[in-house]
Amino acid sequence: MDGSEIPRVAYLVLLLVALVGWFFAENRMSLGRVMRTAMVWGLIFLGVIAAYGLWGDIRDEVAPQQSVISSGTIAVPRGPDGHYRLTLMLNDVPVDFIVDTGATEIVLTKEDAARVGLDESDLSFTGVAVTANGSVRTARARIDEMSLGPITDADVPVAVNQGDLFSSLLGMTYLQRFDRIEIADGRLLLERE
Repeated sequence: MDGSEIPRVAYLVLLLVALVGWFFAENRMSLGRVMRTAMVWGLIFLGVIAAYGLWGDIRDEVAPQQSVISSGTIAVPRGPDGHYRLTLMLNDVPVDFIVDTGATEIVLTKEDAARVGLDESDLSFTGVAVTANGSVRTARARIDEMSLGPITDADVPVAVNQGDLFSSLLGMTYLQRFDRIEIADGRLLLERE
């Protein structure tokens, strides 16, 4: 706080003291009841602040997640943003994907690729993908094992995006592995026999 802010803070403190003083003077006959009411409102205020601060954690815990309905059927609820999100295990590492029927391939961010064991220095970014944001360089790679619940695929081809990508994308080359894909009642059903 610099010297020009000190008078403002002093004024606000003085104003607060005057308001609190007036409040107690006006309610001096029923001070016990007033204090209880003030405490209740204070706790409500703290509860709202705590809920706001923890909302991200609460939403992640309460929001419905993907679930295995049967040995070959996975149900995925639509997220609040309208996207369907899946978590797959790539080489025993969980990776979050957005289901993207507009993407041809399984596309990994550089960060996800590194987490699953693909070294960026070993990748050759010679491919080009045309996206809504323009062209981006890609590198071909293979994932030894890719699992969605009980469904496991081996030696899966992927593309690693060299640009900035907000999430890995689960494109049609993976979705076409399913016998049935259905979107109904706010959820995506993936079925493989």
